[in-house]
Amino acid sequence: MHLQQLSTAMSKIRTVGTTAVLAGSLALTLSCTASAQSYKVENTWKIGGDGGWDYLVANPDTHRLYVTHGTRVEVLDLATGKPVGAVTGFKGTHGVVFDGTGKFGYISDGRSNAVAVFDLASLQVVATIPAGTNPDGMVYEPVTKTVWAFNGNSKDATVIDTASRKVVATVPLSGKPEFPVADGTGNVYVNIETKNTIVHLDAKSHKVIAEWSIAPCESPSGLAIDLAGKRLFSVCDGNKMAVVDYTTGKLLATPAIGDGPDAAGYDAEAKLAFASSGDGKLSVVDASNKSYKTVQTLTTAKGARTMTLDPSTGKIYVVTAKFGPAPAATDANPHPRPAIVPNSFSVMVIGK
Repeated sequence: MHLQQLSTAMSKIRTVGTTAVLAGSLALTLSCTASAQSYKVENTWKIGGDGGWDYLVANPDTHRLYVTHGTRVEVLDLATGKPVGAVTGFKGTHGVVFDGTGKFGYISDGRSNAVAVFDLASLQVVATIPAGTNPDGMVYEPVTKTVWAFNGNSKDATVIDTASRKVVATVPLSGKPEFPVADGTGNVYVNIETKNTIVHLDAKSHKVIAEWSIAPCESPSGLAIDLAGKRLFSVCDGNKMAVVDYTTGKLLATPAIGDGPDAAGYDAEAKLAFASSGDGKLSVVDASNKSYKTVQTLTTAKGARTMTLDPSTGKIYVVTAKFGPAPAATDANPHPRPAIVPNSFSVMVIGK
């Protein structure tokens, strides 16, 4: 081949090769972007009514979504969002959990300093159990068949035997507790908001086993658990999530999340951790490897700080409402909250 022809041929080969590499890189980038941006808001269900809200929980067994809303718990069809009914008669609802029988649920009524037991079929309250001051987050512990209600103002936990519906213990804590989780083998974990720690409790002895600092994670609130990986995901102020090994208490990572979070979730199948925050963001963290990268930040709506994950479908539900202008600040209330627009309360459904 003539030297000039050879040079031209080699140039073409280099051009083709470079184009192929660029095309491959572009395809990989697009693929990663598509994977990271896989969650979207699929639907919004208007609930209406007045009052604030706290936790919500999806129950695949009953195919219902239970949403705490002021003085009541709204019950919706998990697939369609249609109202099924409501559990009523409270002063200020916070959390909902279910016992191991599939027949009864428990609701923390913070302003009444009590926990109510309700029938899942009829939605009627069948018992009211005194708790500490301002019961908030709760968890059902299956080994001891107890419900643990964590009391924000009295800084302790009320342990309720689900068979007798009696309080069997009150466990003092080092500070204000927030959300708890259980590992299914007799251990309970709870965030201590005022101490920036996670407490490990033994459900059988009702004793604190350990308390772990999760600094620089501050004011932890929502908590989720990965049973297979033995990890906790605690969401905190300062745009951080603390990933903790619950066998040792070691802090593994602090991936970035939204501002003002109040709930966390974990999808065991997808190996993704979630944080919902009041600034209107759902943060998605890849927990499949040690990098713990935040792979997506989905815009939801202002105030959508609590969430629940349906493990049977992978769908996520967050709640919020529309807000009016904030009132003027005063010495007694230097950071007043904006008023909630009446009948604007709604659920947002998020899926892939």
